[in-house]
Amino acid sequence: MSEKDPHRYDDIISLPRFVSKGRRHMSNYDRAAQFAPFDALTGYDEAIEETGRTTEEEILLGESENRALDMKFQILREHIDERPEVILTFFVPDLYKEGGSYKEEKIAVKRIDMNERALFSTDKKRYDLDYIVSVRSALFNDLDL
Repeated sequence: MSEKDPHRYDDIISLPRFVSKGRRHMSNYDRAAQFAPFDALTGYDEAIEETGRTTEEEILLGESENRALDMKFQILREHIDERPEVILTFFVPDLYKEGGSYKEEKIAVKRIDMNERALFSTDKKRYDLDYIVSVRSALFNDLDL
């Protein structure tokens, strides 16, 4: 019998197909699912994107800059009833890698708590004083800070 022989399966072609008594018949949908594409590298694209994402290094202020910021916080505390508007520049640490990013927001100050080292805005946001690198306000225009 050669491989090109058109009658090579004549002896088995009329036999009944095997049907298992122990397992139920698989639906065509389930049978097709066996051959669905498989992504062995799930999450790989996200990992590459995360690795390529850059962060900024935190700026550590010197003693004179910290003193100037503390004076500004003191002035803000003296005018707290006026809900002074300020522009804050602050560092936001990254949750997944070293470093972070700097943000700038215009807010109205509601309270400054030196014990908690936090500044609270009228829209109920909390800013850690240790991450604030700059505070600008009309209150400081006439001062040499």
